[in-house]
Amino acid sequence: MKSEDVEAIKEDHGDEEAMLGDRADYRTQIKEKFCITWNKTSLLGESADFNYGITQKNRKLLEHAFDVNVKTHKMPKIVLLLGAAGIGKTTLLRKVMVDWAEGNLYHQFTYVFYLNGREISQLKERSFAQLISKDWPSTEIPIEKILSQPSSILFIIDSFDELNFAFEEPEFALCGDWTQEHPVSFLMSSLLRKVMLPESFLLVTTRITTLNRLHPLLKKPLSVRLKELCKNARMDYIHQFLKGKTWATNAARSIRKNARLFSMCRIPLVCWLVCTSLKQQVEKGGSVAETCQTTTALFTCYICSLFPRVDGHSANLPNETVLRSLCQAAANGIWTMTHVLYRDSLRKHELTRSDISVFLEANVLQKDTECENCYVFTHLHVQEFFAAMFYLLRDNLEGVDYPFQLFENLNVLLQSEHYHHPHLAQMKCFLFGLLNKDRIKQLEETFNITISLEIKKELLQCLELLGNDDSFPSQLRLEDLFHCLYEIQDEVFTTQAMSYFPKVTIKISEEINLLVFSFCLKLSECLQTIKLTVTALLDTIFHSYPTYVDRVTHGWQDLFSALHNNEDLRELCLYDSTFDELMMNILSQELRHPNCKLQKLVLRAVNFLDYSQDFSFLPHNQNLIHLDLKDMDMQDKGLKSLCDALKCLTCELQKLRLTCCDLKPIHCLHLSEALIRNKRLVFLNLSTNNLSDDGVKLLCKALEHPDCCLERLSLANSGLTKVGCEDLSLALISNKRLTHLCLADNFLGDDGITLISDALKYPQCTLKSLVLRSCHFTPLGSEYLSTSLLHNKSLTHLDLGSNSLQDSGAKLLFHVLQQRTCNLQELELMGCILTSECCVDLVSALVNNPNLCSLQLGNNNLKDTGVHILCDALRNPNCNIQRLGLEHCGLTSACCQDLSTSLHGNQKLLRINLTKNTLGYEGIRNLCEVLGSPECKLEVLGLDKEKVDEKAKKLLEAVRVNNPLLVIKSHYDNEGSGCWWQYF
Repeated sequence: MKSEDVEAIKEDHGDEEAMLGDRADYRTQIKEKFCITWNKTSLLGESADFNYGITQKNRKLLEHAFDVNVKTHKMPKIVLLLGAAGIGKTTLLRKVMVDWAEGNLYHQFTYVFYLNGREISQLKERSFAQLISKDWPSTEIPIEKILSQPSSILFIIDSFDELNFAFEEPEFALCGDWTQEHPVSFLMSSLLRKVMLPESFLLVTTRITTLNRLHPLLKKPLSVRLKELCKNARMDYIHQFLKGKTWATNAARSIRKNARLFSMCRIPLVCWLVCTSLKQQVEKGGSVAETCQTTTALFTCYICSLFPRVDGHSANLPNETVLRSLCQAAANGIWTMTHVLYRDSLRKHELTRSDISVFLEANVLQKDTECENCYVFTHLHVQEFFAAMFYLLRDNLEGVDYPFQLFENLNVLLQSEHYHHPHLAQMKCFLFGLLNKDRIKQLEETFNITISLEIKKELLQCLELLGNDDSFPSQLRLEDLFHCLYEIQDEVFTTQAMSYFPKVTIKISEEINLLVFSFCLKLSECLQTIKLTVTALLDTIFHSYPTYVDRVTHGWQDLFSALHNNEDLRELCLYDSTFDELMMNILSQELRHPNCKLQKLVLRAVNFLDYSQDFSFLPHNQNLIHLDLKDMDMQDKGLKSLCDALKCLTCELQKLRLTCCDLKPIHCLHLSEALIRNKRLVFLNLSTNNLSDDGVKLLCKALEHPDCCLERLSLANSGLTKVGCEDLSLALISNKRLTHLCLADNFLGDDGITLISDALKYPQCTLKSLVLRSCHFTPLGSEYLSTSLLHNKSLTHLDLGSNSLQDSGAKLLFHVLQQRTCNLQELELMGCILTSECCVDLVSALVNNPNLCSLQLGNNNLKDTGVHILCDALRNPNCNIQRLGLEHCGLTSACCQDLSTSLHGNQKLLRINLTKNTLGYEGIRNLCEVLGSPECKLEVLGLDKEKVDEKAKKLLEAVRVNNPLLVIKSHYDNEGSGCWWQYF
């Protein structure tokens, strides 16, 4: 071997030894650094053993995070560690760094580099090599050799939520060179988006609230969520902390009762804080129940305890200016989701080091042990509390001559809702809660300040604006608002606030929802409509805790008391709910109350437990005229209770909907008896029940009875066939009151239609509207119907949609329509397999029949040829059509010139539906020439605005400006034309 080769080998061997030595020194350095912070107990004093146990459990979640996937046979390149504020993400990562340094974790990684989000946010320009060299034990780091094997490197990015970067750089502009200096934001973006060192591995932590900002940067991350304290673990911790206290059981129940407070306790640090506060309050002679009533009550006690007064004075009390500055910084941070006070932010809010020291001594703030001039609130909830205080201490903004910042805007804050702005929710609750008179007194005494109550007036003004905003009263936003009103515990304020929201939609899934909503509804006086959902979860909760029964009973009583406290309340809707006997009894009592003015009660998809279907309240309520029981599984006992109520002379019910109620033929016997006895029920919907011909036969006995007052009946999808049509036909002849009948979605066939047609020929038949949609008849059935129309003088509305009439059947019908003696006004022929061949006869009918004003031809293959023929009628002054449906008729731009000319001359056509047709830009242009002119009398146009190109959209926008009376709708509704049996 040559001497130079030997020297080279020695040199390589020497480099390898040096690398091994450097690597060992680096591990030692990491171990020493992170052991210091890992071994520290928490600032707020929870036991190190408890903290250690939680971290050890969480460590197991990460232990195999980078193992090879058995399906893909690949290691995940990016692991995303998610968790709420204060749950222990940073503590866990410090443990990970110590374990790796000791050789107990992640053996596959030669190097692990820890990047602190808080520290990085303070840096300006660096090279990536400089960024990761800060923890190297010596001044010389073999960075080139380290980074030459990126597949053996793990980069830990802790607290992504503290990176105040926009991450808006386009990917092509990012940098893969780790030697060049760039803004640190640029480097972090390059690393996260795998442009720099793409073969390396990443472990990134973030709060859930910033997940939407992080996800677009990462490619196929593996998400790991830190486990929070489960309900049993929380209760165990509370009992253990308060062990030996006579009031421990009462305290545990009080915490458990407040779902929002109990949810906060899923974070160990907050659980400790709650227990500590309760202990302090009891020692002062305070009430556990009152302290736990709201989250604000408890946190006010905790914050005030941080500034104890001795002989009436506090040694470490901040002055009002400093307190206001800290609160302003806290509020700005909550809005922007930045939770660290850096030197720049301190300067911005005019806070000095001496100012900060007051809050450090009080344990409101803590100094970051790794980052200089960096301070954080001891927990996010503490920051949220001081942020809420900002609104109480801020100067009056009325009349200021400068635009105030976003976080100062109460309107924007109140418009936010938890789903889209979860980071604002608790601050908003604290804000309302702090306006409670007891909370204000505590703050004033603690901080020696005077709080103006002008903000109450400002909040009410904001709420009034929201109440007038049609887009606001969504279920989520109202639920957020109700939680805020519950926090304030001010009856006068709540009553005033509720007056701005006459229509409320709420969902109750746990006890706190019931307590919150019942508190608000009990104090309301101006409600008009309540929409309520109660989930099955309630039954489990309430029966699991028998001691809560009294409180739950009072909750339901308070909630349903809105039925007699609100003079204008006319509608109560219960959707997708589960009711037990207790709830139904309370509701029944309220419906019987003499001051209950309810007119419409909807119990849709309500599941009644314990056979609690009871309608005995109906005869006792003289205002209730509309009952909707759609999708309710009617039990025999329930139907009997309903029919017994209908038989009572004092029952005022006029409309009853029993759609999809699993009714059977035998039930029709009870209904038939009730229809004969009842003198007020005029509308009955029995659609989508398996009544069959036998059930309809029983109903027909009632229809034939002279005492039956029914005017509108729907038997859609009820299992009726031609057999039942014979009984129905006889009933139609003898009945003197029935004017509307729906038989849609029944297999009547031509034979059944023949029987119905025979009844129509009799002058005694009083039907005005007949719906035969999807009844499976052919041109033969159309022939019988056509003949009957020559004799019938009462029928004005006929729906034959979704039947195979074809052109031959339609021509027979149009031939009858040409006769001036035909009184038909509305004709529905959707999906009847029509083509342009029938349009010549149709034109003749439209010109010669002065009565026909509504025609629905959608879902037929008329094409441009048919519309061209149809337009001859539209241009004729004798045509009286006001509503015309042409959706999905195969139309193109070729027919638009004809339509345009017709619209220009027609003074009677008010509504036309052209949706689901490909009209194109040229077609739109032709139409817009007329639509924007004053000669056009059209009021509603159905058109797929979203599917047209930009040029066409500009034309339509010009029409909107020039003709503001014209409404162009993408989703056209056939209101007033055949849907009476579904929407009443």
